[in-house]
Amino acid sequence: MLTWWQNPFGGQAEPDAVVPAITGLIALLIVLSGRPWRVARNVLTLVHEAGHALAAVLVGRRLEGIRLHSDTSGLTFSRGKSTGPGVIFTMLAGYPAPAVVGLLFAGLTGADLISAVLIISAIGICGVLVMIRNAYGAFVVLLTAGVLATVAFVGPANLIAAFVYTITWLLLLGAVRPLFELQSKRRRGAALTSDVDQLARLSGIPAWLWMVILFVMVACTLVVGGAWLLEPTIQRL
Repeated sequence: MLTWWQNPFGGQAEPDAVVPAITGLIALLIVLSGRPWRVARNVLTLVHEAGHALAAVLVGRRLEGIRLHSDTSGLTFSRGKSTGPGVIFTMLAGYPAPAVVGLLFAGLTGADLISAVLIISAIGICGVLVMIRNAYGAFVVLLTAGVLATVAFVGPANLIAAFVYTITWLLLLGAVRPLFELQSKRRRGAALTSDVDQLARLSGIPAWLWMVILFVMVACTLVVGGAWLLEPTIQRL
């Protein structure tokens, strides 16, 4: 049998029917936990900031760098017009980014293209690494790359499938909790420079409405992505 790197764009066999459900439960427990979530949130922040960075490049802004911090926050620096649709799109792209990537991974996983998820993850990590501008950020990216490489090249096929399902669920489910955390901070007046508050100042649309928009976006991706992931389980019931 060909290994995934020998046939990177070929289809892989579907995992056991219980894998999507069990990995979804594991991801949910991580998202609802304390310390495990704090560790996992570093990966969510990485994807969040990568979303800002990609959006900045797409609208023609000059990307200057990304910083990831030990408190699981992050910053992306870009230069360009300080007003207008471009900067609004750049600011908006952060919170939905994990959900959108999770939706993409769910689609690929549902099409039995687990290897494509690994390849896209590797390309994304390399792209972020060259833009990191602090030591902790480099540590997070390199550690993430190390875990990905270890599982991809050493793990058996069943472990790789379970890993990809877990990461995909974590992106879909993990995109929701930061929004609740953000709203909690905003109620306490502790997030005056958050993405939604900056979007409100840039667009004139109230911050609470931006929160609603973000919640709807991540909820829709969770429903659709979750349905794709659970399809093998449902079909075999």
